[in-house]
Amino acid sequence: MRAVVVPLHGIGGRQDLPIPLEFAVTGAAVAITLSFVILAVAWRTPRYRGAASGTALPSGLAAVLDSFWLRWTVRLFGLAAFLYAGMALLAGADRLTNPIFGVVYILVWVGLVPVSLFLGPVWRTLNPLRTLHLLVCRLLRHNPRDGLLELSPRVGLWPASAGIFAFAWLELVAPDRATLPVLQTWLAVYVVAVLFGAVLFGDRWFAAADPFEAYATLMAKLSPWGRRADAVIVVRRPLENLDSLTPRPGLVGLVAALLGSTAYDGFSRSTLWIAWAQNPGYSQTLLGTVALAGFIAFVLVTYSAATVLAGRMSSRAALPGMFAHSVVPIVLGYVVAHYFSLLVLEGQRTLILLSDPLSNGWNVFGTGLLGVNAGLTNHPGAIATVQVSAVVVGHLLGVISAHDRAVALYARGRALAGQVPLLVVMVAYTVGGLLLLFST
Repeated sequence: MRAVVVPLHGIGGRQDLPIPLEFAVTGAAVAITLSFVILAVAWRTPRYRGAASGTALPSGLAAVLDSFWLRWTVRLFGLAAFLYAGMALLAGADRLTNPIFGVVYILVWVGLVPVSLFLGPVWRTLNPLRTLHLLVCRLLRHNPRDGLLELSPRVGLWPASAGIFAFAWLELVAPDRATLPVLQTWLAVYVVAVLFGAVLFGDRWFAAADPFEAYATLMAKLSPWGRRADAVIVVRRPLENLDSLTPRPGLVGLVAALLGSTAYDGFSRSTLWIAWAQNPGYSQTLLGTVALAGFIAFVLVTYSAATVLAGRMSSRAALPGMFAHSVVPIVLGYVVAHYFSLLVLEGQRTLILLSDPLSNGWNVFGTGLLGVNAGLTNHPGAIATVQVSAVVVGHLLGVISAHDRAVALYARGRALAGQVPLLVVMVAYTVGGLLLLFST
């Protein structure tokens, strides 16, 4: 998903925008502010019912989706893909033609976003580590939910938040991150930490600690698929599905890690940062680590401060977690803006290279002789427009989600006053995101 493989992040630049960057930034800020004013007039009562909403699927289709055979088909597919990629990881050549780099950095990390948007929380079933744990538990006739210790509810999503930071560090900061020894080491630590935690705490540990599953589950909240409180599979409006996201410890840290790391990715490509970080008097790894942590901390502090201030202005406590769902569309907007062209182009390359995981001339899937269709690169203006639109639309959806939650929690007048700090922060995120996106 980043320059770790091929530096395709910046296909669309500020020179490709149909209007000057300054106009785009100003227009985006005005659009988000106006949306707040319009919502204040037209959206006076809460319209989202979260987990209580949704239209049930036909019973036959729901039975198929919940069937034993379909679940195990998906699980075994995920496990087979994991083992196949493992060949490239453990026995492949240590060069960029090894598909494992594209599998991890592109197909998994970026690809899980569209998969979760279109199919819902499917990663929980696809997750090969869950399947391995489940198979071992069945072999030993052990309940997979039971561990040696009880997992405290206070743990929440904090382990997954730390995992997001660790993966972002690997992808954006770690020296020699596009070499097999570095990737092997990180993935070994990840697999051991997740599986050992599952032994200690049962399968609840996956939802709490697996960064890929936590990320995918969060993005799936913007899909039209979900379950009602009575466990019935339903289809619902994506923002109503998002409203069903339950606040829990670490949720704010998770969205801050995702948003902050994506923002740092844009900043790390700016000419200002590159010129400064390449000064031989500084350790690039140390500078990158501090800057990455700083971006995540900035999001965490500014968002938390805005929600606390919102609570004071509305005369009612506002836990940051109550509004954390409104940051999810912003995260999605940043992801689309930064990585969609890379997913299209390098995703193709990875699928081609997967036919020859050991770089010895195999053509397992018959794709080995295909070429990458790079027609997308002929339309940098369109790409730049999509990037700006993704950031702006993500923030607009965030404003809508925050507004609906505010009018549900607070009296009308106080709800509007309480949203002002969040509005200021979202406008700042929009302006900053666009400037970082086109800072190269």
